[in-house]
Amino acid sequence: MSRIDALIADLCPDGVKYRGLGEVGEFIRGNGLQKSDLTDAGVGAIHYGQVHTIYGVWTDTTRSFVTEQMARKLRKARSGDLVIATTSEDDAAVAKAVAWVGEGEVAVSSDAYIYSHSLEPKYVSYFFQTDHFQSQKTRHITGTKVRRISGESLAKIKIPVPPLEIQKEIVVILDKFTKLEAELEAELEAELEARRVQYRHYRDQLLSFAAAGSGQRAAGSGQRA
Repeated sequence: MSRIDALIADLCPDGVKYRGLGEVGEFIRGNGLQKSDLTDAGVGAIHYGQVHTIYGVWTDTTRSFVTEQMARKLRKARSGDLVIATTSEDDAAVAKAVAWVGEGEVAVSSDAYIYSHSLEPKYVSYFFQTDHFQSQKTRHITGTKVRRISGESLAKIKIPVPPLEIQKEIVVILDKFTKLEAELEAELEAELEARRVQYRHYRDQLLSFAAAGSGQRAAGSGQRA
């Protein structure tokens, strides 16, 4: 029996209960932050587009910032909250989430929700990646060209809520796999780049005879003359 199984047997003898996301937290829409507002320094900020393109399951730093004056006008995620991108052109990317686990607060754009909750933040963010979450979310997605989901709909989605000790143990395991995956991807990319360099070298070597042959023919023609 794994440690997770042992903890469940000990702490959840009647099984793990499922609860609506709205029962264990609340969804607050971000506001007013545009890409043009982002700066290289100031108060940390997360634009909904960056959730799709930059961030993974969690982050403790932001790539962008806003001025303090701008930040005062914006809603902010606190450490432990999720930032959820609520629009996308395809269903799979709708409700992609990143857990903010850094210090202080970060400003959040519209087309994103701040999910403030009582669970382990990374645990919730990992849950948002599961097939179980995806299958529940699909029935709530609306729109044609731009697909979206509301906070009211997200609140209805059920999440398994084991004791906090189990949530943390699951995160430890999944973080290890995530780190390993990143290391393997880096190794594969380095190997691929080495292969590209090797390919270019042999390509140029194998095809250089054409130029060399032309030079030899030119030299031979001069000797005959």
